[in-house]
Amino acid sequence: MKVEQRFGPGHRILVTGGAGFVPSHLVDTLIGRGCTVVVLDNFVTGSKENVAHLLDTPTFTLVEADVSDGLPAHPALAERFDAILHMASPASPTDFEKLPVEILRVGSVATLHLLDRAVADGARFLLASTSEAYGDPKEHPQRETYWGNVNPIGIRSVYDEAKRFSEAATMAYRRSRGLDTAIVRIFNTYGPRMRPDDGRAIPTFISQALRGEPITVHGTGNQTRSICYVADLVRGILLLLDSTESGPVNCGTEHEMSMRELAETIVSLCESKSEVTYVTRSADDPEMRRPDLTLAREVLGYEPTVTPEVGLRRTIDHFRERLG
Repeated sequence: MKVEQRFGPGHRILVTGGAGFVPSHLVDTLIGRGCTVVVLDNFVTGSKENVAHLLDTPTFTLVEADVSDGLPAHPALAERFDAILHMASPASPTDFEKLPVEILRVGSVATLHLLDRAVADGARFLLASTSEAYGDPKEHPQRETYWGNVNPIGIRSVYDEAKRFSEAATMAYRRSRGLDTAIVRIFNTYGPRMRPDDGRAIPTFISQALRGEPITVHGTGNQTRSICYVADLVRGILLLLDSTESGPVNCGTEHEMSMRELAETIVSLCESKSEVTYVTRSADDPEMRRPDLTLAREVLGYEPTVTPEVGLRRTIDHFRERLG
């Protein structure tokens, strides 16, 4: 399966949350294609530093605003968009406690605002959803046809259910308004520009290892994740954007490892003397996570290529430079 590039020079694209970790890498690639990109971000978890290198680029505009309040009056937002990528949302476990209402709003009212704009513009609308839509899965690996096992009132529910609502809204607009839509379910992704303190395993373990601090693994460390380097994820998202597929489509890798194995690998790659310690596991933490990539391979020709060792070394180098 080969997907032809659909968006490039002359196309205007709106990316919400575009100063965040994954979206900023996506913006780089779109700018590299020749697209005109408008990023909308309120910097609750995103960082201006992630897009600072683009500020003098004529085809890039940064608008500071909260999309949950609707699209602001700004010249860059007045013209029609060819595609709208809804990537905005706090997404780390620490955010779930600190920003629960913000997460619910950006996954509900913000989604509806953007869907309405996509209808008005006749734009392709791509929703960044999540593997958390599957909850603590009873199916392994997880296929797109699996409906999930989610606690609707747990600490993680604000994120899980906001994304599930966004998926439902996206499909409703596709069916009732004829909107050109796509949903990507993103699995655990890592790489440069992650926040060192965002609470996710890889930035936490790397920061601790580089400082020589104990590596804090939750629970027994037997729970698993499949880790995807950001460049592989960006390629998958753009394949979906360029295609006519609606999804949902899983995007990630099948490199599944336990949290204990991940911690030990990072300690070794950092050449650190840190020791692995164990702390209380958070509520509703999924026991296992690995995507079934059959659909992505069949309809997009997607294949991740970056091995965990290569990706982790690149990420460690980034954190080493950032942490000094």
